[in-house]
Amino acid sequence: MPPQERAPACPVTGRPAVRHVQWVTARLLTDLWRIEFKTDARPSFRGIDRFGLWESPTGLYFFDPPLEGDRAFYVRFYSRMNDKKFFSHETTRPEFLVAARRIEAGARVLDVGCGFASFRSCVPRARYTGLDPHFAEGSASDGVCNETLAQYLVEHAGSYDAVCAFQVLEHVKAPATLFAQIAQAVKPGGLIFVGVPHVPSALTRIPNFLLNAPPHHLTWWTRSALTELANGAKAVVDGIEHVPWGSHDSLIYWIEQCTPVKCTGEHFRGAWSWHAAAAFGLLGGRLAHRLLGTPATRDEGAGLLLTARRAKDAN
Repeated sequence: MPPQERAPACPVTGRPAVRHVQWVTARLLTDLWRIEFKTDARPSFRGIDRFGLWESPTGLYFFDPPLEGDRAFYVRFYSRMNDKKFFSHETTRPEFLVAARRIEAGARVLDVGCGFASFRSCVPRARYTGLDPHFAEGSASDGVCNETLAQYLVEHAGSYDAVCAFQVLEHVKAPATLFAQIAQAVKPGGLIFVGVPHVPSALTRIPNFLLNAPPHHLTWWTRSALTELANGAKAVVDGIEHVPWGSHDSLIYWIEQCTPVKCTGEHFRGAWSWHAAAAFGLLGGRLAHRLLGTPATRDEGAGLLLTARRAKDAN
């Protein structure tokens, strides 16, 4: 613990962090966002000088202060991601398929933070509703609503057979609050699916890996953290599993394989050797991805997927 530094509270349990991992200056992150994605993170950072990266009693890593990206940040960022061909809106993620196998025909499904509603094609026989206040395409008429979950719950609490949040919780400053709202949206006994990035993983070993930093990612998850998250909302855990690599994210696997620097104690550093290692990893990773495609390895995978149920006796 840094001298005279008070440990912030874990955003899942509320208990104090047990370890300070490192400081990351806002200037370093601002420069990286501007150079790599031509995206201005300064308004989202609200004038702060540095972020602390902390480890909670559950093993969860979290940034403090937890400053989320604003709408302008995400509009620009996803435009640049599309230009760089990092992803396709039509990509089917492996976690989508895992969840879809558990959802019955005719079930009412709510996709929280749906983005471009890519999950909808995986559950064609379900009654799908997507929810995203930032960049959901479409309107309520085609099953996509431009609302927050808190707003939507006013009229739709306990209405859904399954509620999904794929790669959403890591973007919000209060994941426990959002998960509690997810549990309120599903019927008693209904299914909850939550996909998150994890630590340790390829994402956390790539030096200066900006996609895993504020104001984009605010938390890195563990099985223990997901279990605590479910327990806090009185949800029953069905299972927590590694998500296999897919075409959407296997480039990250190859970048980590190719970078000559693997992060251990620190994850962000404004050193030229780290910038060079990140650039070398990206170039080598792109080539390996083009030649070798999606890895078949059964390692720690691309993330964690929590499957849980709202308690049947929940009020």
